[in-house]
Amino acid sequence: MTLQDQSLLNKKHNFDLSIDREGTSSAKYAARQAVFGREDVTPLWVADMDFAVPPAITQALVTRANQPIYGYTQYPESLYESLIDWLKQRHDWEVKREWIVMCPGVVPSIYAAIKALTQPEDGVIVQPPVYFPFFSAVKDTGRRLVKNPLKLENGHYTMDFDHLEMCAAKARLLILCSPHNPVGRVWKTDELERLHEIARKYDLTIFSDEIHADLIYPEFKHQVLANLPSRLNVENLENVITAIAPSKTFNIAGLNLSALIIPNAAKRQAITQSFADSAISATNPFSIAAFGAAYREGADWLDAMLDYLKDTRDFVANYLSKHLPQIKLIPAQGTYLLWLDCRALGMTDAELKHFFVQKAGLGLSQGIQFGEAGSGFMRMNIAAPRQIIQTALESIKTALG
Repeated sequence: MTLQDQSLLNKKHNFDLSIDREGTSSAKYAARQAVFGREDVTPLWVADMDFAVPPAITQALVTRANQPIYGYTQYPESLYESLIDWLKQRHDWEVKREWIVMCPGVVPSIYAAIKALTQPEDGVIVQPPVYFPFFSAVKDTGRRLVKNPLKLENGHYTMDFDHLEMCAAKARLLILCSPHNPVGRVWKTDELERLHEIARKYDLTIFSDEIHADLIYPEFKHQVLANLPSRLNVENLENVITAIAPSKTFNIAGLNLSALIIPNAAKRQAITQSFADSAISATNPFSIAAFGAAYREGADWLDAMLDYLKDTRDFVANYLSKHLPQIKLIPAQGTYLLWLDCRALGMTDAELKHFFVQKAGLGLSQGIQFGEAGSGFMRMNIAAPRQIIQTALESIKTALG
């Protein structure tokens, strides 16, 4: 794509447009009083975007709404085809139709997988600091939480494979976050290869949450765990379950439709039964319409949004370096969530929250929510018009005096 083509594409999708979300029951806005103790903070916490969705999604929803009967709905074959085509085009992954299980969101899928593939008191590995529902999914299902913390060295996070091997010997399942939320790592192929080798050695199933797989900055490339170059026969796919969704990619998280890719027939049947045992269904006429439209017609919007997001990420990095050197940005390789190292401010986690909320007027996610390894950090959502992000940074600068 030429620079002129990119410029025209960005003009077509106006990410600088400020959209009023008041009155929509948006959790990001409506929950501010409950979470932060005041309603007027700038909300940079919940992981959805303040960007309008691709026009094709809006049109698909309007078209469906104009058919004024919203009865029980089944998944059309076109839905599966849109997902299969997207994974082939964007990730060079050829997925078979029978591998796909439609689900009501990634978090319910994690619960279903844990119940289906482990027994009470079995060990389930998570890699903190990590998306906090991973912890609750393990605890709520009566399984044993096994922590394999990431290593932070010179501002860069890596997996602790030696420790992971010790953990794997006493666990049945590992929940992988790829790309990683909140630290923004896009795992390299050799890292995923070693992870898979350990899993194979100890007969460990990997639930790979790849919901942010399409949100990758240009310098990096997402590698689907279940499609590693060295894994050429189907047997090597058997211990990986992949969760994907258009929700983060296209800003439709409220429609609650995702998919699991499960090559192993026995695991697929067990998880399907787990959903059935809980009487959970994901069929909804509007989520189905949006899902298909996103994957069929959302590519140019996504490319333009990623270009805009990269510029915002770089703007934040430069601003912090120049004006707020006390706050270190962990370089973001993927996702629209930035991981801010605030430890040099010398504040406790409670003091950090008070500072950002009461002095800077900002609602960010506390790092401690993502496990003890997140203490002293804050997570900032930059998927908003850049002027909002600039104003937020200036508020921090002013609050620090």
